[in-house]
Amino acid sequence: MAYILEHVTVIDVEREKVFTGAIRIEGDTITAVYEGDAPETGARRIDLEGRYVMPGLIDMHCHIKEGFAPHFTAAGVTTVRNTAGNVIELEKLIHAPSDAPTPRVYASDRMIDGPPGLWGETALANFVTDDPEAARAEVKRQAAAGAQFIKVYGLLSKEAMRAVAEEAKQHGLEVSADLIHSSVTGVEAAELGVTWLEHASGIVQAMYPGWTMASTNVDIDWDQPDLERMEAVCRELLRHNVNLCPTLLVLDQIQQLPSPWEAEFLFKEDGRLSGSGTLNTHWSGLAQQEELLKTHMGFLLETVKAAAKTYRALGGTVVAGTDCPAGVWTYAGTGLHRELELFTGMGWTEMEALQAATSTAAASIGLTDRGTIKAGCKADLLILDQNPLESISNTQTIHQVIKGGRRYTHNDILGHMPSPAYLKQREEEVAAAFSLQKGRD
Repeated sequence: MAYILEHVTVIDVEREKVFTGAIRIEGDTITAVYEGDAPETGARRIDLEGRYVMPGLIDMHCHIKEGFAPHFTAAGVTTVRNTAGNVIELEKLIHAPSDAPTPRVYASDRMIDGPPGLWGETALANFVTDDPEAARAEVKRQAAAGAQFIKVYGLLSKEAMRAVAEEAKQHGLEVSADLIHSSVTGVEAAELGVTWLEHASGIVQAMYPGWTMASTNVDIDWDQPDLERMEAVCRELLRHNVNLCPTLLVLDQIQQLPSPWEAEFLFKEDGRLSGSGTLNTHWSGLAQQEELLKTHMGFLLETVKAAAKTYRALGGTVVAGTDCPAGVWTYAGTGLHRELELFTGMGWTEMEALQAATSTAAASIGLTDRGTIKAGCKADLLILDQNPLESISNTQTIHQVIKGGRRYTHNDILGHMPSPAYLKQREEEVAAAFSLQKGRD
């Protein structure tokens, strides 16, 4: 059954245009967008006078789990890019109905790391090797399993990284890298075929040859980055068409300890959005190590901000992501709203910040059916009570979320939270399926 949203202020992020108009939705798809009134067609009409509509948000760097997947959608995040995990574990989310109360998932499979493995030995979510041929075989396996891109991690050697990039290219897949703990620089990774630098990582290594996270003999002013060196590195990355996802939230929340940002716009109505009980316990424990977190990670914040700002000023692609649930208090869904605040805090306009989590984000990974409001796109929309172009914080004034054409309040969505019993059963199913796959391999 078709319906029309009428008398609503449409925020067209693709054309950078704002107008009062109407949107016709049929099934899970936008079928028409009108400037002004929609013609009479017999479709049900929903009057949204005084409200604003924008595309559903896209979190371009997270690690989603079924246990907190609805949190994303409740906060208006209708698509996520899952940067390492396991496609077996995400199968039900990836193949969920279009109007499900969980986000659409664009997923990599397990990260490919070097020994001894920053997250331990080879397991469900990571593959550890120093053998280029084993790395190639893992890329082939991931491509066959349905991975939509490949993720490499900080201890992988140049030789294995090159093998991953070459093999991924054969399968039409991009390679994303987290180089925070790597001796490989961002420029070297780009030359090897990496096209995504998560956390804007690898830039510092390129600015200061020989520096790694373990360095103690390199004097760097982390609060006042060397912009001349940074621009030179960014120009090299731009030459290789690299994309950056800075994930400022994960660093900012650490630096804000012991009083990090909280998403009060949803918490006040439903405390469950603070995260699952497991996540809250995890974050609370980590937060007790405030000084360790700040000295081992949070100090990068101003440098990463400068990198994102410099790269975008040169014409590079920079998108918004959260790294949820890494670090501390990187809330599922709601954290992306804070990321947008951090973007405008760097001097971006509200429209530019919105684009980083909608149209630019979708285009950067070739998703042509979302991120904009136009005929043929998925009806993934966020209806707001206040104008986000006046203040980016107004993305938090959520009236309703539309996912695949279905209208939800955030409480509607939270009614679909999975039970502990279901999650336990899924854990066992995933472990069994992974064991079976290993047996075939």
